[in-house]
Amino acid sequence: MTRDQAAVLHAAAGAVPAGGAVVEIGSHHGRSAVVLAAGLREGARLVAVDPFPDDWRYGAAGTEQRCRANLARAGVADRVDLRVATSADVRARWDGRLDLVYVDGKHDHWTARADLGWADHVTPGGWVLVHDAFSSLGVTTALLRVLATSRTLRYVGRTGSLARLQVAPPSTADRLRLLGELPWWARNLVVKVLLRLRLRPLARALGHGDAADPY
Repeated sequence: MTRDQAAVLHAAAGAVPAGGAVVEIGSHHGRSAVVLAAGLREGARLVAVDPFPDDWRYGAAGTEQRCRANLARAGVADRVDLRVATSADVRARWDGRLDLVYVDGKHDHWTARADLGWADHVTPGGWVLVHDAFSSLGVTTALLRVLATSRTLRYVGRTGSLARLQVAPPSTADRLRLLGELPWWARNLVVKVLLRLRLRPLARALGHGDAADPY
């Protein structure tokens, strides 16, 4: 998460009214949860959802404890309802309205597509923010599939690879704006392949100077 992306999260959380609710999908060590919780007004709450599996790809054993410790260290633990469960399990039982959803869960197509279903709980005019929206095959194809036919969710823009979606009827311009991001997405996929092949000079030639994947 870049500083600019953190600023978007913080501002979006700050726009949530007192008594409002935010859901975060995928908390890991709690960095984005800290940013969101710090931006909330008095009385608003953040529900952070992560199953914290004992898998090296998702943080391995001890990730939940590190997340809770980071929330406490930042002084926001009392604003965060951390639920150790899958997004699907929590959404199946959810019956309230939301003002903001932040999606940064598993990046395969089917999980990302299901996570976008949280938009059904967001009040009109509210926001759905999606991390790694244009640096992952699964997340991008899920976005394309959902937004191609949605009548209630519009693509507004991006900050790096953080997509901003609003719960509102989309226009033709909104749909074309999403398609206009595809060349940048394709470039990011090429960069990821080059990094895995240890061809960083070629990645730099494409404008990527970081050792980490584009985000």
